[in-house]
Amino acid sequence: MKLFIINGPNLNMLGIREPEIYGTLTLKDIESKIRLYCAKKQIDVEFYQSNHEGEIVDIIQSAYQKADGIIINPAAYTHTSVAILDALKAVDVDTVEVHLSDVDEREDFRKISYVSFFAKKIIKGKGVDGYIEAIDFFVNRI
Repeated sequence: MKLFIINGPNLNMLGIREPEIYGTLTLKDIESKIRLYCAKKQIDVEFYQSNHEGEIVDIIQSAYQKADGIIINPAAYTHTSVAILDALKAVDVDTVEVHLSDVDEREDFRKISYVSFFAKKIIKGKGVDGYIEAIDFFVNRI
């Protein structure tokens, strides 16, 4: 199984950015934990992070006929990007949407997610464990 894990804008600042909301782990720390977990499950995983919407669209499109699943934390683009939604629909790869924080407990505008119109599962507020739960979602579907 091959999974693409895509992280959106400002997630490269984890560990520095609002640690009271996002915790103190860096994106590299999160990727290391996920990489170890995937190795135990014999899952091939590729990580991507971009602060640019078009680049995220390109990454999603590159998953076409290459990935068995996409785990995406679109970050701020969750609430604004029809382009990311359209890219997910175009490649038609099963997708799980993950958020480190519980976006439903935050500002009202964060309650709107375009990605959720396509995602098979949405995981919120579980930190790095949300990514692990998303991986297990794919493992349990096989």
